[in-house]
Amino acid sequence: MKDHLVIFDTTLRDGEQSPGASMTKEEKIRIAKQLEKLQVDVIEAGFPAASQGDFESVQAVASVVKDSTICGLARAVENDIVRAGEAIKAANSGRIHTFIATSPIHMEKKLRMSPDEVVERAVWAVKRARDFTDNVEFSPEDAGRSDLDFLCRVIEAVIDAGATTINIPDTVGYNVPHQFGQLFKNLLEKIPNSDKAIFSAHCHNDLGLAVANSLAAVRNGARQIECTINGLGERAGNTALEEVVMAVKTRQDIFDVDTRVNTREILAASRLVSSVTGFAVQPNKAIVGANAFAHESGIHQDGVLKHRETYEIMRAEDVGWNANKMVMGKHSGRNAFKTRLQELGMEFETEQELNEAFMRFKDLADRKHEIYDEDLQALVTDNNTQRVENEIYQLVSLKASSETGESPQAEVTMSVNGDEVSALASGSGVVDATFKAIESMVNSGATLQLYSVSNVTDGTDSMGDTAVRLEKGGRIVNGQGADTDIVTSSAKAYINALNKLMDSTQKAHPQAPV
Repeated sequence: MKDHLVIFDTTLRDGEQSPGASMTKEEKIRIAKQLEKLQVDVIEAGFPAASQGDFESVQAVASVVKDSTICGLARAVENDIVRAGEAIKAANSGRIHTFIATSPIHMEKKLRMSPDEVVERAVWAVKRARDFTDNVEFSPEDAGRSDLDFLCRVIEAVIDAGATTINIPDTVGYNVPHQFGQLFKNLLEKIPNSDKAIFSAHCHNDLGLAVANSLAAVRNGARQIECTINGLGERAGNTALEEVVMAVKTRQDIFDVDTRVNTREILAASRLVSSVTGFAVQPNKAIVGANAFAHESGIHQDGVLKHRETYEIMRAEDVGWNANKMVMGKHSGRNAFKTRLQELGMEFETEQELNEAFMRFKDLADRKHEIYDEDLQALVTDNNTQRVENEIYQLVSLKASSETGESPQAEVTMSVNGDEVSALASGSGVVDATFKAIESMVNSGATLQLYSVSNVTDGTDSMGDTAVRLEKGGRIVNGQGADTDIVTSSAKAYINALNKLMDSTQKAHPQAPV
């Protein structure tokens, strides 16, 4: 029997720390439900002490997810642990993940605590967390740059205090595989009570080694990997769930572990996270990129046609790719629409939401002859991303013109707190003119950091999926919009971002000093 490798997904917590990747409660619930279908073991749903919104999001996820353990992050301080404990109370299975830094530079410069004080605080935090749950995870932050003997001392103490999972984070992505693997081997050998806890790897991708480091840890005794969908995360991102899961599944000759992940749900999870956050998946991304199973070389094509295994080490169907796409059109009924969305893993909370989405589908069908699964996903995601709590701005109408030798113009009509206002502006292009017209009405003072448009399917009538990133006063938000007209989708995305920017809820960064 192979050992079970625990898959700990932190898309909703560490992944959300990507600039602009902040998610609403409803978006977190949708992703959490998909992670449950994916059958991940643990979902780290957020950092409850960061804000009231984050607390409510973790609480909501704990209430709706039944088959995965729900985890809340907490610094080694009273309020954090209490908030985490309260947030996971409704979960069938709950976990508190508490942490404190152990590297010399973090203890001295950030915490301003002595090593003895850090050990004492770590032990206290684990014991306090156990007042809420027996499932407690402890992380020595920046373990990859910590002194080995001190690391052993801290971990032995927290295991004695009741920690059941010990996570070793490469917080700054500094380690390389042989070094990180050796660290796990040393810890498991040197710590007397190491057999009383599961050891976990949490790697960042600053040097492009997160997956390799995680797999090296597994080869040396780690039995949990902390990862995110699409490798989402701050800076260069985290370990990509889809890559580690498929590496273990594909190379069973190398790894003496297995996961319980339903790999056929990987692609659906990837697309959902990408659409919610606005972080596009590059075409050559392993497992979930559009070109992951594409062959252009004649030699490769010939080999695959003769025998798939000549150039493919995995079956595309095993991660959710399906060549048999259902095509829908304007004659498709409401029930067929609802059924297909359910098959794609998308459900509606209310009949009103379903009716609104169906009306958008009919409108799209009048403009686009054939509607594919990707169109449906983009349409429903666009419908959901437009739902911003306390929405201030709404797009009413847009008229844009472009003529060779003339300045492009755009006339935009918006609803601002229920009142319609209009503006006309010129720009270097129709999108630029549209954004300038919107700004002339709202005067947000925000800086446009990113503007990206990608086609959802092939063809000139494809839906355009637009992402806009705005920054103001250090706060970064993403907006999304989808439409067959990319100018309209751009306006939707910009207005969506503005509505998020108007939400004054601020989050504390979980690695901020205590």
